[in-house]
Amino acid sequence: MDLQLKGKLALVSGSTAGIGYAIAAALAAEGARVIVNGRSQASVDAAVATISAGPGGQVLGFAGDLSKAAVAESLVRQYPDIEILVNNLGIFEPKPFEDIDDADWLRFFDVNVLSGVRLARLCLPAMKAANWGRIIFISSESAVQIPAEMIHYGMTKTAQLAVSRGLAESVAGTGITVNSVLPGPTRSRGVGDFVEALAKADGTTVEAFEKQFFETPQEIANMVAYIASPLSSGTTGAALRVDGGCLKSAF
Repeated sequence: MDLQLKGKLALVSGSTAGIGYAIAAALAAEGARVIVNGRSQASVDAAVATISAGPGGQVLGFAGDLSKAAVAESLVRQYPDIEILVNNLGIFEPKPFEDIDDADWLRFFDVNVLSGVRLARLCLPAMKAANWGRIIFISSESAVQIPAEMIHYGMTKTAQLAVSRGLAESVAGTGITVNSVLPGPTRSRGVGDFVEALAKADGTTVEAFEKQFFETPQEIANMVAYIASPLSSGTTGAALRVDGGCLKSAF
């Protein structure tokens, strides 16, 4: 199926590894011009070098911490016509609730929520001028099933759903759609120690735990590529689950 993404300019924040990398690769394979982002130039260069673009596509790079306002503004000045924004940048950290201080709460909100809010605000004028655009927030099943070991993280994922839904309402009637995607846990860089601790607490091996715990980033990327495409004009304001059935509540 041709997703009609050839030549579309897409930004995927936090895309040098894991889910973000898979999304950037999927969009590039469909012929989009994709801006790969990471905090270091080395990680961006490595990702750009390993992503293959399809016909009409291009893999670009932008190194910088997009949770910082000045960095986000610099990126949008360099690429003022972003048509597809995928807000994937995020952090996580298991921590007992009573040990999460005010600085931690603010840090998680700033990186996981405000970075996406800011990028959406910066990109929206060009999308409105073109009467077409896609804004996608990569949330998590933790937005609904708040993890007891990461309440501050779960809070930010829930907040993303609220922002996504409200923004979708605000652009109703235009060619712009806004959606959020709720992945289940994925095996990606940075979760090794976390998984080892959970496996130990569950009384099982890391290998056995991974089989029941993780989804593949590629499955999430497939969903994102579709809702980023012109074929998905009827999908907006949605919270789309790619969680392997781990989310037990209905919404």
